[in-house]
Parts: sequence; structure tokens; C-alpha cells
Amino acid sequence: MHDAERIERFRELLRIPTISLDSPDDPRGAEFARFRAALERLYPRVHATLERELIAGHSLLFRWPGREAADPTLLLAHQDVVPADDRGWTHPPFAAELVEVDGEARLWGRGTIDDKGMLVAILEAVETALADGVVPAHDVWLSFGHDEERMGYGAQAVAAELERRGVRPAFVLDEGGAIVEGVLPGVAAPLAMIGVTEKGIASMRLRVEQQGGHASTPPATTAVDRLAAAIARLRRRPAPAAVPEPVLRMLEVVAPHARGPQARLFRDARRLRRVLAAVFVRLGPETAALVRTTRAVTRLSGSAADNVLAEQASAIVNVRVAPGSTLEAERARIARAIDDPKVAVEILHGSEPSPISPSTGPVWERLGQAITAVHPEVVPTPYIMLGASDSRHYTHLSPAVYRFSPFAISKAQRDALHAIDENIAVDTWLDGIRVFRRLIDEL
Repeated sequence: MHDAERIERFRELLRIPTISLDSPDDPRGAEFARFRAALERLYPRVHATLERELIAGHSLLFRWPGREAADPTLLLAHQDVVPADDRGWTHPPFAAELVEVDGEARLWGRGTIDDKGMLVAILEAVETALADGVVPAHDVWLSFGHDEERMGYGAQAVAAELERRGVRPAFVLDEGGAIVEGVLPGVAAPLAMIGVTEKGIASMRLRVEQQGGHASTPPATTAVDRLAAAIARLRRRPAPAAVPEPVLRMLEVVAPHARGPQARLFRDARRLRRVLAAVFVRLGPETAALVRTTRAVTRLSGSAADNVLAEQASAIVNVRVAPGSTLEAERARIARAIDDPKVAVEILHGSEPSPISPSTGPVWERLGQAITAVHPEVVPTPYIMLGASDSRHYTHLSPAVYRFSPFAISKAQRDALHAIDENIAVDTWLDGIRVFRRLIDEL
């Protein structure tokens, strides 16, 4: 298939605003129906050959029968995107404009990276494999959730259905890390950052309740004052840093490619764990997040009127839980950091850190070989996925769950995820199709 045709199919799908739904009866669900109809028209071989089901309203599940059903592969992506309007965007978020930046062709729009880029690349690879008469040795399942940007109820429903049928994938691949450069000091080689686990995620609430009243006669400490002091103490007392096993393994893999003092530091990572924890915290927010639980206050609420003292003041804290810890352990740590019995700390909802998948062995090697066949200069590297993905809902089904999007992404492009000006280089997206095709040929 010609690359120009692939790009146009991608652009058509990017123009459909499949924004995460607020409820099952959200009228924007019509956009998901339009997206499914476009997929059926654009990928006729996929829909003629693979078995397709609709689960939980809008999530898609495909089965590509192989020569045997045992040890299947499960490829994940999600249809939904976060909201966007034109404000601040260089090019409109749902126009899918093809532009040139510094001599490089790029596709501009919401979902180019997160996560329609992955979804469409998978379908392009499967469509071409079918055209070439490929029959996989083992079943291949494709699961495209519809609410990953919310709570992933679609993925949970798909996982439950697969479990009910006794499907136990030998290999699961979802969005996650990417091909990046310059993320580790002293390492010039591009790294394929493959998530072997992901941090837990929780929304926790800090809540203060006390007598309200008229704002003209405030007490010495209002509910809002107490809450603000608690937030300030929480910021001054971050979670402790420690280098977990996946990060140690990452450093061991990249050590042969490091230069300068970092080469020895990474090579001796196990012996220098405490030193490395401090170094990672100082390097910046991305590396700091690899070695400790992070907390971010994202929402505040207080009085319902300007002249009324709040009877209840609350803050929502987004907590990303490091491997080796638990939601309850982090809740208790937050309570100790605040050190005020009048501030309640509650877990509203969340999920624990994912089990750690192996970074050696045949499944890991198969994924690494698919990447290096297209990008021979890249070093496949295990790491901790900092965000949450649908993959966490499948970890009970498979011992090998990985998180990797096969695209070269700059820091500026990573910063644009869930923000303005999300974009992807056309060449790297096309290379991503080739990685998936190479992986399919090995299944």
C-alpha cells in the first residue's frame, strides 16, 4: 500500500472527534459509531477476515484466528481522545493538517500520538499482512477501548470477557513509552522505552469540615486556611525516593551505551541505589517520577458563595504510586505528612501498581527484534510507565504485559500530550506500521 494512502486514512480518522464520553447516553457516542463505520470502510480485509465484537457500548474486540488458539497475542489501543478546542493550537485539533516543521512532515491534531496513531498503525499492519496472505501461528486479538481517558471501563469489560472465555495471552502490548533521546544523561543512543510495569494511580481527597458562618467575622483558622496549610506541608514533604528494580534493570541495559561518569554510575547501579535515587530526583520531574510516588493537587473546592465561610473545604490529590508501594500505604504517608487530625485523607478510587513483566526471555526478545529491525540504532530498554493505560486491566491474564508506542517522539511532542499542539512526524508514524508488521510476522 502506498504511504500517501495510509496517511489519508489516518487523517480521516483523526478528524472524527471521539472525545471520551461523560456517560453511557452521552450524545457524543454518535462519533464513535461514525469512527467504527469509517474503520469498516477503510480496512475491508480486517473486517472480512477477523471476528469483530462490540463490548460495553463502544469498545472493539477483534480476533484474528491463527493456526492454533493457544498462546495468543493481544494488541491494545484506544479510540477516545481528551477534549480540545481551537484555542492556543497552531493548527485546529481536529483538522488533521499535514504541515512542515523544520523540513519534517508532521500530522497535527488530537490523537496523533494518544492514541489513534497506535490504533491506526496496528490496523494498517494487519491489513497489509492479510493482503500478503499471512496467517499467524497463534491467534491475534485486537482490543480498542473507548474510555481509556476516563476509567477504562471498556477495557475492563473486554478483559472480563476474555477471562470468561479462557483466553490467556502470552503477550500483551499497549501504548506507553516511545523512542526517545536525551532522557538519561550521558546516553546519546536513542532508547526504545518499553514499560514493564506502570505506576498505580489514585484520586485521594483531603477534607476539612468545621463551623461555617459569615465571611465578615472569620475565625483565626478557617476550613480553607487549614486545607491550605495541609497542602503546603504535603508539598514540603514529598514521598521518599528509592530506585526500584525496573529502573535498575534500565540502567544496566543502557550502561554500555553511556559515556563519562554516568557509565560507571549506571554500571554500578545496584551498589549505588541511594546515590542514584538522589540524582534522579535532582535531574528533573520525569526522572524523579521514576523513583518515587508523586502527588499533585488538581482540584479545590470550598464555599458556595463569596461572603460565606466554607463548612467543608476539600482538595483532590492525584497520586501516582511507585512499584513496591500500595494505595493504602500512600494514603497513610500523606496523612503523616499533613500531620493534622482535622484533615481527613480518603481514597476515592484507584488501582495498584501493575506487576512487573520480564525484561529478558523470548517475548521480550521478539518485541525488541521487531523494533531494531526497523530502527537498528535503537536500544530496547525497560522502564516504569508513569501514566496509566488500559493495559493494567489485563495484567491478571498475562505475565508479559508491555507498554510501548513504536514512534520516535521529542520532548516537545511528549509535552503536547493532553495539551495543545499534539503532533507526530509522518515518517515515524509510517515506521511504527513497519514495527507492527515485523511483530505480526513473528507471531
